[in-house]
Amino acid sequence: MYKNIFSPESIAEAVEALQTGIPFAIWETFYVTVVATLLALVLGLPLGVLLVAGEKNGVLPLPAWLLSVLNTVINLLRSIPFLILMIMVFPLSRLLIGTTVGTTATIVPLVVAAFPFIARLVEGSLREVDPNIIEAAQSMGATPLQIICKVMIPESVPGLISNVTIALTTILGYSAMSGIIGGGGLGKIAIDYGYYRYKYLVMYIAVILLIILVQVFQSVGTKLSVKSDKRLKG
Repeated sequence: MYKNIFSPESIAEAVEALQTGIPFAIWETFYVTVVATLLALVLGLPLGVLLVAGEKNGVLPLPAWLLSVLNTVINLLRSIPFLILMIMVFPLSRLLIGTTVGTTATIVPLVVAAFPFIARLVEGSLREVDPNIIEAAQSMGATPLQIICKVMIPESVPGLISNVTIALTTILGYSAMSGIIGGGGLGKIAIDYGYYRYKYLVMYIAVILLIILVQVFQSVGTKLSVKSDKRLKG
């Protein structure tokens, strides 16, 4: 399998890939990952807030049936393997993007897969907020919206940044799998060269670049989380 991985022919193909396809593939992976994460955050953040604030003793109680529906939907979406989910949302991708193939089209299944995950991460971050701070805000006459926007979310920023970083690296991994359905990026490079053409050196280069991207995202996220933590200041 790996007998000729460092043959002159393999090295020449790897150099060619590094000069042609791989630079654009890095950009495609970065673009898809960041855009999908931002869109998933737009959906997942308010959903995660509702899961905490909407509880019986929360700042904005919701009907029990509605909270149950939200939890059920989140659990159902999170239980579907990503490869199957990509196929299931083909109609939605075609409706929103006009096609099911291509780099932009893969953003749709990535968002659908990621926003329930982000909602749970947000829920976990908000549950770590000191309830005494919320009670103090309520005693001062703050409205539920003010408590959510000025107390709960600001107090949980370090945890939120840390969890969004986790989501970002998870979506990066999903984006690599999207190469199977015609998505671009480093995942497509790895599949095209490693699976279809048996050019394992290029595949390994793509995998190493994916690992580097994960490390970059994780390092930036960790630094931002630490910088935003008020407990570590002063």
